[in-house]
Amino acid sequence: MRYARLGDSGMKVSRIALGMMSYGNPAPGHPSWRGWHLEGEAAEAIVRRAVEAGVTFFDTADSYSQGACERVTGALLARLFPRREDYVLATKVYFPTGPGPGDRGLSRRHVLAAIDASLTRLGTDHVDLYQVHRWDDETPVEETMRALDDVVRSGKARYIGASSMYAWQFAKAQHVARAAGLTRFVSMQNHYNLVYREEEREMLPLCADQGVGVLPYSPLARGLLAGGRARAGGAGGAGSARAGGDPLADEMYGEGDFDVVDAVRAVAAELGGPPAQTALAWLLSRPGVTAPVVGATKPHHVDDAVAALDVTLDAAQCAALEAPYRPHRVLGHS
Repeated sequence: MRYARLGDSGMKVSRIALGMMSYGNPAPGHPSWRGWHLEGEAAEAIVRRAVEAGVTFFDTADSYSQGACERVTGALLARLFPRREDYVLATKVYFPTGPGPGDRGLSRRHVLAAIDASLTRLGTDHVDLYQVHRWDDETPVEETMRALDDVVRSGKARYIGASSMYAWQFAKAQHVARAAGLTRFVSMQNHYNLVYREEEREMLPLCADQGVGVLPYSPLARGLLAGGRARAGGAGGAGSARAGGDPLADEMYGEGDFDVVDAVRAVAAELGGPPAQTALAWLLSRPGVTAPVVGATKPHHVDDAVAALDVTLDAAQCAALEAPYRPHRVLGHS
């Protein structure tokens, strides 16, 4: 494992972050239930594999499985690490966590209530990184940044980060915080991978200029780049449980993206490894990327992510991977 500072902050994180959305699940029939979610010993085996490989960075959110993911995350990390100081824990706020109109968004009222609820579910007195899951059009950004600053000053979070939004929105939030002497975001968790590179137009240059760490989510395009999906009417997909129960992927990626998948397979064959390692190695080589947030429901998912740290792509291989890219409409900001 390798470790790096998160942006210009002093916090060190593993260069692979384990996304915890796959662990914990409400009862079958609940709107948040997913057949590919893991619980109990199955979840612990995957997380233990990551811990043994040196992963120290774990990412969840209050909205995942209506809080079940936070509860499982807290319990697992408490069992697998001897000290709270041995791992970096991140969670998020924004999406609905209840039926009421105040159970969502980035108002001061909700942010302060949500951090307390998250800490209770996680079984800890602080998170290392508290992230806004999306931009809130209904709340003044000044109100949100003041609330987040209070969360940090209270000791309930060490740092704050943001997730998918437009670059102008992120720049506005950072400017408001700087002007008022408030805590600024140290990270951006955005949708970024070989088939979705729109973040390279504005957000990534902004983060590089401002010393903000980048934590790409969906680094394998919901399994597409790992070979988990097939072209319409064709072969080539691995038929994973998530691929069969993830309709959002069909909305986000299309047939044209399989040209990129073919390029990944070709370079992976040249390197003698699985496509997932090649796709992650490309992402890890991108300027400003600190740690992709990798989901894992099988042991080899963890193994591939860690192994990608040792894969070096030359200029010709990078060019081959990037050549088939086609522009996309903006995805992931809602």
